[in-house]
Amino acid sequence: MTTTTTRPAPAGPQAGPAAPEPVKLKTRREPERFALIGVWAIVIVVFALTTDRFLTTGNISSMLGSQTVLLVLALGLLIPLRVGDYDLSVASTLGISAMLVALLNVNHGWGIVPACIVAILAGAVIGAINGAIVVRFEIDPFIVTLGMSTLLQGVLFWMSDSATISGIDPGLSDAVLQSTVASIPVDFWYAVVLCAVIWYVFDFTPFGQRLLFVGQSKDMARLNGIAVGRTRFLALVASGTIAALAGVILAGTTGSADPNSSQSFLLPAFAACFLGSTTLKIGRFNPWGTFIALYFIVTGTTGLQLLGAQNYVQQLFYGAALIIAVILSKILRQRNDRRLQNDARQAALAAAVADANTNTKGNA
Repeated sequence: MTTTTTRPAPAGPQAGPAAPEPVKLKTRREPERFALIGVWAIVIVVFALTTDRFLTTGNISSMLGSQTVLLVLALGLLIPLRVGDYDLSVASTLGISAMLVALLNVNHGWGIVPACIVAILAGAVIGAINGAIVVRFEIDPFIVTLGMSTLLQGVLFWMSDSATISGIDPGLSDAVLQSTVASIPVDFWYAVVLCAVIWYVFDFTPFGQRLLFVGQSKDMARLNGIAVGRTRFLALVASGTIAALAGVILAGTTGSADPNSSQSFLLPAFAACFLGSTTLKIGRFNPWGTFIALYFIVTGTTGLQLLGAQNYVQQLFYGAALIIAVILSKILRQRNDRRLQNDARQAALAAAVADANTNTKGNA
């Protein structure tokens, strides 16, 4: 076995010209990525000063625990959004999952655990069907999942005979609602754990990096050897599975399944995801930004209702938040793209100047 030793080039006049130092670009702090957190803090202070019912233990517990289903649904929706696809079927998948739990447990006498497992698997199958159609036939996922959503709503009313099914095993409610940690329902902590898991996958795993790369440019990702179709397929499967998990939590929270309730979750989930993309990591769909955005909206609607606003203020708040979030996301993403292009130009110019200086010294 031969070992090759590389000796450093000797110093002094006989040595060649030194390699140019790498270009150092100015680190951008981007304080605007914390803007929503600051506004959220201001909103909390305002409502705390205007009503003494806002910062009570009961109200805080209610705000955090009552939105678990929506938070889990939004976290599932993040995954296809990260890859650049829309999944409009998540709310209907949630409804199918909750209805399956009720039908199997109440009408057919299944145990609550097998019923929940079947419901979650059904969500994975729905996601797989969406993904297969999108990838195999190269159809816009917006159209595919919109059609799937309508189809699932019809199936949902057929399964339930357009009636609410109640009487789900109380064990499910005990597992997701009745137990508390720090006076907050345990299902909230389940959602926090899921948020942490998705954050880890997004930021520290190859799959998460592939999601981001495909979302930025499918053609470029394909040229770099990434299986774009497979990545998009898995993203939609994950979305359907997590949406079904949200349906199981909804069934445990309400103790019943209502065929009319699921669609009300779709708009708030999109609002939280898009508003979250303006927070912490600008221009990127990220779980902690979604968490902050969702509870910012919940804080605003709860405070207004405590001050006497009508219930419809929630729809107004979610609708306005979605419109503003989409606009901000677009503006911030374009500005970030311009920054990257400017940094690339500066790096290229600096490298060219360094090369010119090096050649000049070499000729001298």
